[in-house]
This record gives sequence, structure tokens and C-alpha cells, in this order.
Amino acid sequence: MNHYDTICAISTPVGTGAISVIRVCGDDAFNICDKIFISNNNVKISDFQTNTVHFGEIVDSKFSLKKIIDEVLLSLFVSPHSFTGENVVEISCHGSIFIQQEIVRLLVENGCRLAKPGEFTERAFLNGKMDLSQAEAVADLIASQSAAAHKMALNQIRGGFSSELKKLRLQLLDFVSLVELELDFSQEDIEFVDRTKLLELTKDIELKISKLANSFQTGNAIKNGIPVALVGDTNVGKSTLLNLLLNEERAIVSEIHGTTRDVIEDCINIQGITFRFIDTAGIRKTTNKVENLGIERSFEQIEKASIVLWLVDGTNVSEHIEWLTEMIFERAKEKKIILIFNKIDKLSEGELEILEHLFSPFDCEKIKISAKKRLNTELLQKVLLQTAQIEQIFQNDVIVSNIRHYQALNNAQIAICRVIDGLKSNISKEFIAQDIRQCMHYLGEITGEISTSEILENIFSKFCIGK
Repeated sequence: MNHYDTICAISTPVGTGAISVIRVCGDDAFNICDKIFISNNNVKISDFQTNTVHFGEIVDSKFSLKKIIDEVLLSLFVSPHSFTGENVVEISCHGSIFIQQEIVRLLVENGCRLAKPGEFTERAFLNGKMDLSQAEAVADLIASQSAAAHKMALNQIRGGFSSELKKLRLQLLDFVSLVELELDFSQEDIEFVDRTKLLELTKDIELKISKLANSFQTGNAIKNGIPVALVGDTNVGKSTLLNLLLNEERAIVSEIHGTTRDVIEDCINIQGITFRFIDTAGIRKTTNKVENLGIERSFEQIEKASIVLWLVDGTNVSEHIEWLTEMIFERAKEKKIILIFNKIDKLSEGELEILEHLFSPFDCEKIKISAKKRLNTELLQKVLLQTAQIEQIFQNDVIVSNIRHYQALNNAQIAICRVIDGLKSNISKEFIAQDIRQCMHYLGEITGEISTSEILENIFSKFCIGK
């Protein structure tokens, strides 16, 4: 791919809207646009000041009378003061699909090439306007569907994650420089740094890498929605609760036991956090093969979920509650469980006390609701937010949400742990230096300081065209 040619693309979503933006980028962007744009004062684009907007017309000069395509606003950004670091022109036209296509056609006929997916952001990376993790965060920002996902992506674009990685790599660089300096003077048996201090430093670095890697579970949940499994016996109100939370008739509600036999999934945004609710088949002892398949899927969803909403019908506690409890807790190890007593509108105070006493041995959050009567559903949402425990995203902590970053951090952690073991066992400095370099390599892969064309192509091919 020639990164010095001039590219163009429609940067707004496909379809008809009030306006559309067409982006042109490259060394010849101004000359090409001059061939199809006439300003209202007949000034050439190259004579415009940077970061200015101008009114004019897009014309097709093949016709003797110069066919007018549209009246537009043209925004000008002169290198290096642009998103990509190159000359950039953005044409804001009317949103007609015909107009968009005609302008792109004229640009291509006059020397532009159609941009590939993510090519504008790739150029920004190649021109040093952002590192690779920041570039990937651009795609996350565009795809964000909640306040938390938006803030997490914005923090990464601003360099929060990159800053942490640069600090770690700088520490490792200082570390490996001292070790390799000792190797140069190995015959003199000179020691430039205290081994105890080096061990403390590597332990601190390992702790920071571990913290970043461990944040991936939170980051992935924020990005894709925190998985919440609704589980319990048949007819306890799981589908009713799901419909209530989603505010639509998503699941079939019936008094017939075993109505839900497959997994039903949908998302809801609660105060900026996306929760992905999964309604599962009622768990009970049955000989029905089809229902048993649904129950097995319920168990699978429990293991995948971050939060388990365990619903109990307060008016009719199942006779096999002990079996059910054992099955749920066995598969929900290390999960966050919220025990929900449903249908409380039909219970007296005395019956509620008996119910609470029956489930008192279970160490988990407990709340009472009536899904049908919409009682305490706001309390449920509050408890869900508290249980999610992702307040750190609103405290500007660095959160990892990209699987590529997570894998690189895991590899970096393995390498730094080898360094720690090597220092403890006093192995040869050559091996210690090699492991430090390996750790630096994996951290550099995240920011793009270490990258290949194959990695870049894979990353930017997932972007939308025009970005």
C-alpha cells in the first residue's frame, strides 16, 4: 500500500441524511479538491488558512457549463495539524446518496484512491499522531454504546493506557541497561546495581502488569455488556422480570412449567452501564429430553455470567430447593449471586420472615421484589450497579478492554516472572537480560513500537471505511 498517495472516503454512515462528510487525505488533497471545488470568492484551496471552513460549489468540469453537483462546506487542515498528520480536506455536502457518490466519483477521476477500512487512522498511527493502542481505542469509541464504554475508550485515546506502558518500558530499559553494562565488565566482576533493589523493582513492575491484565475482565464486560444470568426453578418469574427490565415482551410468559427451553438474551443500559441479561430455562428435575437440554444450557450460562440473579418464588418454595441450591452454587463459584424473592405482593410479614430464615445460611445479596407488580425493581437496578463494582472506570483508572492487549500483557507477565525467578536463583545475567527484553517486546506490541504489517492490516481492517 502506498501511504503517500491521496485517498478519499465517505466518513458518515451509509444512507440518506441531512448532511454527509467526505474526507480527502494526502499530499495532493488540495490540488485534487481545487479541480472540483469553486469557492464563493474564487480563492484556491491552497491559499486558505488551516483549520478554516469555506462555502462553495462542487462542479463537474467535463461539461461546458460546469455542471453543479452541490453547494458544500469545505474544511481545511494543513499538515501536520490534522488527524492523520497529512493534508486533509473534509467536504460537508447534502446527504443524498447520489450527491455523495458523484463527489467521490469526481475525486477518484481527478487522482484520489478509495480509502480502505481504517486507513485514515492507520495513517495517523504511521505518522506518529497516536500509538497503536490509541488507534484501536478510536474504533472502540465509535462502537461505544454506554457512558462507561465511552469513557473507557476516551481515556485510552487520551493516552492513559499508553502512559502506563511507557513508564513500565522505561523502567525495564533502565533495568536491562544496567544488567548489560555489568556483562561488558564481567571479567572485572563489577556490580552496578544492588540485586535486592532490582528484585524489588521487578516485583513492582510485575504487580503493575498483573493489575492491567486483571482489569480485562472488567473492561470486556463494560465494552460488551456485563453478563447477568437469570436462573431458578420453573415459573418463578424469570421471563416476567426480563420483560420488565427490558420494558418489552421479549420472553414468553406462561403458567405452564418449562415454557422457556432456550436461552433468551438482550441488553439494557442502567446509569451508563450495559448489562447483558440472559433468561435461562427453569431448573428442575424432569424426564423431558428437550427441557433437559434447555436446563443444561442454563448451567452453561451460569458459568459464563459475571452476575447470577437467582429467583425464588416466595409463595411456593420448591420441594427440591436443596438440590437446586446445590446445583446453582456448584456452578456459580466465584460469581456474584443476588438472591431474589419474587411475588412478595402475595406474602404476609410472617411468611416473609419464614422465607428469610429458610435462606439465611446462604451468604449472598438478598432482595424482595414483585416483577408482576413492579415492586422494588428500582432497588434491583441499584443492587446490580453495586454488585458490578466498576466504579474504577469513573475514577480514571486504566482499564484494558482489548483481547490483543490482554494476551500481550499475559506474555509480558510471564517474562517478568522469569526475571524475578532468575534474580532469586542468581542465574546468568545473559538470561535475565533476555527475559527483560522479552517483556519489553510484548509491552511494545501493544503500543505499536514493535509491530508487523500483518498485525497492522488485521487491526485496521476491522475499522469502518472513512475512519
